[in-house]
Amino acid sequence: MPRVKRGKTHVQKRNRLLKQAKGFMWRRKSTIKLARPAVLKAGVNAYIGRKRKKRDNRALWQVQINAGCRQNGLIYSRFINLLKKDKIELDRKVLAELAGKYPKVFAAICAEVKK
Repeated sequence: MPRVKRGKTHVQKRNRLLKQAKGFMWRRKSTIKLARPAVLKAGVNAYIGRKRKKRDNRALWQVQINAGCRQNGLIYSRFINLLKKDKIELDRKVLAELAGKYPKVFAAICAEVKK
């Protein structure tokens, strides 16, 4: 059997790993032995962060909607309950934007829900 030289593949694999570790601190950016676990952990944290972002944004929207509701004489939980009963299907992201940027429109929605 002929001899197989795997240097090219091996070097490419290491270079790809170091490229992913670019910007890391200390020897984790330049040493294979330290870069490998650092890149793996960064990937895990990135995955967790993508899930957390959704959770954090929803919590922020709830706070913004609650602030708008309080100005119009309602509380958040009652407001959401009345929206569902009246079959007004606006999601929290849109409601939060209305409460922050367009308070008159949000006040009109609150008035419609209060009836």
